[in-house]
Amino acid sequence: MTNLDKLKNCELFLFDMDGTLYLGDIVYDGAIALMEDLPRLGKQYIYLTNNSSRAGVDYITRLRRLGFPCEAENVFTSGMATGLYLNQRYPGAKVYLAGTRAFYRELVSYGIDLVNDEAGHTEAFDVDVVVQGFDTELRYEKLDKAVHFLRRGAKFIAANPDWVCPMPAGEVLPDCGSICALLTASSGVKPEYIGKPNRNMIDVIAQMTGIPNERICAVGDRLYTDIAVAQNAGSVSVLVLSGETDQAMVDAAERKPDLVLPSVKELHELLRG
Repeated sequence: MTNLDKLKNCELFLFDMDGTLYLGDIVYDGAIALMEDLPRLGKQYIYLTNNSSRAGVDYITRLRRLGFPCEAENVFTSGMATGLYLNQRYPGAKVYLAGTRAFYRELVSYGIDLVNDEAGHTEAFDVDVVVQGFDTELRYEKLDKAVHFLRRGAKFIAANPDWVCPMPAGEVLPDCGSICALLTASSGVKPEYIGKPNRNMIDVIAQMTGIPNERICAVGDRLYTDIAVAQNAGSVSVLVLSGETDQAMVDAAERKPDLVLPSVKELHELLRG
């Protein structure tokens, strides 16, 4: 079976967002048309993001504002995956979160016992787990608390390993991986990452939807997260060159994506062909 055949046999498509469907508030040509056409092509879709700075409900609002079709079942974030993971692996644990208010509310919705308030303030010192997210509301106090708990034996969980978040005009924001590098340098503790490329992101979705991994396709612009999660989970991978990765990076990569396309517009053309 060719890679194109594997693509057309996929029943569920997992789409990264930033750098894949849009950049900032700039929607890529053909992205909305693809998402609107997938149900007519007999395909399901989920917007899959490593960005834990927003809650799932925030993405529904944002995607709709940009013109994309989206319901609650179409969104799965690294923040949601982190909540599920904490309940599975550390039930009842006291957790310190270094993340945004939106991530705080997301974890609260999963019943996580957070020792800090939405702003990160806490007086508790019996923390079992430190969780780090893509914190666009970062303050030094949060770093100080996180290092304090990590040096005293707390487990270290991070929502995603991305070094940067792409922005328009070639700019980037320091992402969760960069913040974790600082915490590791300060505490000597390395995090366990929950988001892409951890295959858990796809395994959980396969379990929820009943669609086997090999009939799931991950579409994204990053080799080390979007493509790696598909490879790790035994799924089909499609890299688009509209975001972080260029052709030279693909050529240098040890593991190649199943398909490399200029953008999601070309993906739409392949699925219709």
